[in-house]
Amino acid sequence: ERAIARHEVREIEQRHTVDGPRQDVTLDEEDDVVIIYNRVPKTASTSFTNIAYDLCAKNKYHVLHINTTKNNPVMSLQDQVRFVKNVTSWKERKPGFYHGHISYLDFAKFGVKKKPIYINVIRDPIERLVSYYYFLRFGDDYRPGLRRRKQGDKKTFDECVAAGGSDCAPEKLWLQIPFFCGHSSECWNVGSRWALEQAKYNLINEYFLVGVTEELEDFIMLLEAALPRFFRGATELYRTGKKSHLRKTTEKKLPTKETIAKLQQSEIWKMENEFYEFALEQFQFVRAHAVREKDGELYILAQNFFYEKIYPKSN
Repeated sequence: ERAIARHEVREIEQRHTVDGPRQDVTLDEEDDVVIIYNRVPKTASTSFTNIAYDLCAKNKYHVLHINTTKNNPVMSLQDQVRFVKNVTSWKERKPGFYHGHISYLDFAKFGVKKKPIYINVIRDPIERLVSYYYFLRFGDDYRPGLRRRKQGDKKTFDECVAAGGSDCAPEKLWLQIPFFCGHSSECWNVGSRWALEQAKYNLINEYFLVGVTEELEDFIMLLEAALPRFFRGATELYRTGKKSHLRKTTEKKLPTKETIAKLQQSEIWKMENEFYEFALEQFQFVRAHAVREKDGELYILAQNFFYEKIYPKSN
């Protein structure tokens, strides 16, 4: 009997190790929510994520960073399965806010009944590339002591473009489209028109809200109004908090008009900019139907629908 008991204990321990602890907890519908923020590098993602960390204890949700090896945004097929299983069945970490540099992953392909809520922020493609270029060389004010990959390279972005350098080549602009396109091989073929259209489709159909770096406060305000379970207090925290404007890239020099014009000649920039303009237009459309301006301040509209003619009449 003792041997049988030991065997049963081992089986339970193995199940906990392989599959995680058994989930017998029934969650309220309000708590059975997962948000995935598959953050694009150098789009103010650290500033926004710090707000989520600051609010998680107060608003009672969990924040989890998805740390991929070498920041590879594409997961292996087996890791995709593991990730989907974790996100959907890890009840102890719900409600959950997951963030990391990963490309969009379609949960429906894995037979999931309740998909996560996707959100994201994108940035003007040239501004994003310039910020990333100097970040690799000089770092930022978030972790100033950390040595970066290109540290010691004093060449400016203008000089890099003039010399035809690889770190500032138009191909380096191709990032926001594949992040929204996903895990298909065509998404990562630089200059793919199919990838652009798929990224647009996903932005409209699979993302709850996509903001832009240049209007981050409005993005946060809309999230607080629509998803207060996670973002209650976020707008005020962004306006007054010390962590709201973290991670300014140091030693950054704005490119000249000539440099910008040269990059804008490339088809890759035209496609990335088309996607950015598409996202911006959609965000401004959402905002226009959610807020109003008074005395220079934006405020959220109250509920603007109601129910009537409800039949059959109750006694």
